[in-house]
Amino acid sequence: MSEPTSQPRGVTAVDRPYAEVIGDPVAHSKSPLIHRFWLEKLGIDADYRATHVLPADLPAYVAARRADPTWRGCNVTIPHKIAMLDLVDDPGDVRGSIGAMNTVVRGERGALFGTNTDAAGFYAPIADLDLAGAPVAVIGAGGAARAILFALARMNVGRVTILNRSPLKGAALLGRFGLKGDALPLAAPLPPAKLLVNTSALGMAGQPPLDLDLSPLPIGAIVYDIVYTPIETPLLQAADALGFETIDGLDMLVGQAAAAFELFFGQPAPRQHDDELRERLLA
Repeated sequence: MSEPTSQPRGVTAVDRPYAEVIGDPVAHSKSPLIHRFWLEKLGIDADYRATHVLPADLPAYVAARRADPTWRGCNVTIPHKIAMLDLVDDPGDVRGSIGAMNTVVRGERGALFGTNTDAAGFYAPIADLDLAGAPVAVIGAGGAARAILFALARMNVGRVTILNRSPLKGAALLGRFGLKGDALPLAAPLPPAKLLVNTSALGMAGQPPLDLDLSPLPIGAIVYDIVYTPIETPLLQAADALGFETIDGLDMLVGQAAAAFELFFGQPAPRQHDDELRERLLA
């Protein structure tokens, strides 16, 4: 387990409260920039950083942070969102609902509990869209997909097609969230979906590309890629060239981060500065 790479010079974890994002990989994460931006705006003397944690080191990481009273919690990214379920308390039954944790928070008397802010972050940029009864296609069946399917089930969308390397895993998720639809191999043709969501890491910098033929999508379709490194993924570029509406991963990233920020630091994120934040994220 490597130590944080983004800690300010001359400052150690014991000097002030801190939170962090963990994953494997994690160097690409923009979460430190987001949380530090909000901490600065609010004048909170705390820090937020990125820590590379290998899967085998996750239990030791949790044990070490449990013993550190200055640690406020962490955001959890690939590949730890499901494994974290077995390591912290689950008072909101995240295991039984979404089935993946993306946020861990220190509670009273040092207890650690997990929750999931991905579903709310995903929903925010499409909250005003009428997707009731609309067909949806979802790429991937990992931890992020669970939160997104959880949200889609509550939006009363139509048939959902999951395309994943393992169709059986996709079929299990359809059943888990009570969604009607199909689970197909990743290479299968897209259905004529009103909303296409990439929940996988495909297309992210350093990962294999996501090669999709978007021609089956109808006029007016929406393409939503939760990948944010790069912001304009090849998928979004292809969708834009075909005239589809696009939503990039920054919307979901900032939305889920805001919910986690309040849990970590006890104050709402200052969302009135979103335009300035987005400029920094795109710089």
